[in-house]
Amino acid sequence: MNEVVQVRIGPMGTVGIVGLKETLAEVAQQMKGAEDGAIGEELLTRLSRRNYISDNVRDLYRQAFLREYKKFVGEPLAHETGGGMEIKVLGRGCPQCERLEQEVLEVMAETGIVADLEHVRDAAGIRRYSLMGTPALIINNEVKAVGFVPPRAKLKLWIEQAAKQTK
Repeated sequence: MNEVVQVRIGPMGTVGIVGLKETLAEVAQQMKGAEDGAIGEELLTRLSRRNYISDNVRDLYRQAFLREYKKFVGEPLAHETGGGMEIKVLGRGCPQCERLEQEVLEVMAETGIVADLEHVRDAAGIRRYSLMGTPALIINNEVKAVGFVPPRAKLKLWIEQAAKQTK
């Protein structure tokens, strides 16, 4: 599968990574209990095969991949200075779910706000949130909308508020 997931890479902002979810699942199964350094290096090696990663930013990518791995396996994350906003759209890919993702992307572009944006499409991933409908919008682990696409003005307000709190 060639799904692209948006990941925040240090101060560079958000970058699309091909094959992240599949690679996280493989590494989680094969390297359970390994040290963070080994896991980060393995993720970097595997993901470099499908994504261009310049030599001068490999460390930033390694850190970002390890952060995504820890989120994937449910491990606690160390607080990152400069933080970063996380936005999740939950939905299997129906027109409303796709519309919500597009609206969020447009608001981010319009405001210049950088955030990790992930569209959770798989049923198991959606069930983890125990919500009773899709599309759903989660900003910085706070559920903002379930079962509808909020008006653009509301999306913009929520994203701007979250960006201020994240700084």
